[in-house]
Amino acid sequence: MSNSPVKKTTTTTNPNPNPNPSLLAPIKTRTKTLSFSDNWFRDLLSPKHASPRRKMMQQQFNHHHHKNSDPDLSAIAKGLHSLTLHPPAPDHTSLLTDHLLLKIFSRLPASQYVPNSLVCKRWLHLHGRLVQSVRVSDWSFVNSGRVFSRFPNLTSIDIVRAGIRTPQNSSSIVATDKSLSVPLGTRFSPDGFLGGSDLLPSGMVDQGLGLIAKWYPNLRRIAVIGAGEDGLVSVSSNCDILQEMELHCCGDFSLKGISGCRNLQVVKLIGCVFGFYNSVVSDIGLTILAQGCRRLVKLELCGCEGSYDGIKAIGQCCQMLEELTVCDHRMDGGWLAALSFCGNLKTLRLQSCKSIDVSPGPEEHLWSCPALEELHLEKCQMRDKQAVKALFLVCQTVKEIVLQNCWGLEDEVFATVGVCRRVRLLSLEGCSALTTGGLESVILNWKELQELRVVSCNKIKDVEVSPALASLFSDLKELKWRPDSRSFLSSSLEGTGVGNKGAKFFKRSKLESFT
Repeated sequence: MSNSPVKKTTTTTNPNPNPNPSLLAPIKTRTKTLSFSDNWFRDLLSPKHASPRRKMMQQQFNHHHHKNSDPDLSAIAKGLHSLTLHPPAPDHTSLLTDHLLLKIFSRLPASQYVPNSLVCKRWLHLHGRLVQSVRVSDWSFVNSGRVFSRFPNLTSIDIVRAGIRTPQNSSSIVATDKSLSVPLGTRFSPDGFLGGSDLLPSGMVDQGLGLIAKWYPNLRRIAVIGAGEDGLVSVSSNCDILQEMELHCCGDFSLKGISGCRNLQVVKLIGCVFGFYNSVVSDIGLTILAQGCRRLVKLELCGCEGSYDGIKAIGQCCQMLEELTVCDHRMDGGWLAALSFCGNLKTLRLQSCKSIDVSPGPEEHLWSCPALEELHLEKCQMRDKQAVKALFLVCQTVKEIVLQNCWGLEDEVFATVGVCRRVRLLSLEGCSALTTGGLESVILNWKELQELRVVSCNKIKDVEVSPALASLFSDLKELKWRPDSRSFLSSSLEGTGVGNKGAKFFKRSKLESFT
């Protein structure tokens, strides 16, 4: 037996034995999924593939980091806020000149002007250069000059609504006339919807007209309320090609200002509007207008006073006048006789007249207008047989007669139209007092009648049409025959149940629903 030393193996024991040896294996750490903001911040600080803007931001960040151990978080936040995730696409229209864009926009329909102007500031400015007509409702838009920079090429401007102060306590109720709309306030005014203080002072209006005349020398049309002589002088002296003017609440002597408008062709004078404002345009104003504007072609007088002398001055001075409209006049008796001085007048319109002529005078003093072709009467009182006969004597050369919603046009009054022998067109609408016999007694004597329109004349019946009248209908080039609006409506609604008596109709419907 050898005595070689034997190596003894010593075993060390773990003071804290682990009953689960698998837990001693190395733990595999999970990679955290970076959020969008983490990736963005990492790319911001990464020098690879960094844009020049990001490199600049990184240099600013390193500068602040070396300057101070703690980074300037406010500077970083400001830089991050200035960066855009989605840079705007290149604007290819910037390569086009303004002149070329204006040509493109001018070929688009006018309904697309406003949507196109909202694209960018440049298009907004170009849109303003395309607009030629504007209606201003706020006077500060004129007084501040914004309208001139926004719309530099206007040829028509309407500042009537801007010349009326809007009350602070105005409601959503709006009083509307044919050419004027005014919001109503809670304050009561015995003069009507507009008091004396509701209109801008004449001096302020004249100042605005001076600015308009200065910035728009190529103006062709203007509408204004409460203008004075000085303002109209500015317009007439600077706007050489002005052709149309609409004046509200304008007095006699203010019309001196438009005597310099040598090319004025269309004028609308609104002296008094019932319930809105009162101003006086008399023979003085009509004479001033006639002597200053000799090239008038169309004249409309609304709520104007006057008489034989004023209409005579217009006829003698304005020899090119072709159309005259008289609306709600307040003229003295005898003005109809002065129409014979309008040698070139072709169309005469009477609208909303409470009387035709209170004293037309003897028939032998009534001369006809030689060139008159059309006579239109709308919403006029025609109960005065003498005045209506005088009107038709003055207009006996007419070829077209249109009567619409006229009151008092009975058979005896309508018979006076028989003096007009050259009538080719007769239009009757809303003349509820005229009968079939009254119509037949007149039109059977018109040998040149070619067109007849009868609408909503309830006393004219189909069953009363005689064979002679039916024969006349067959020779006409155009016939529109709907005299009885009630029978026409009932025939079109036949079978719908509409128009039945209420109690019986609803009772029958109720019984049918339960069966």
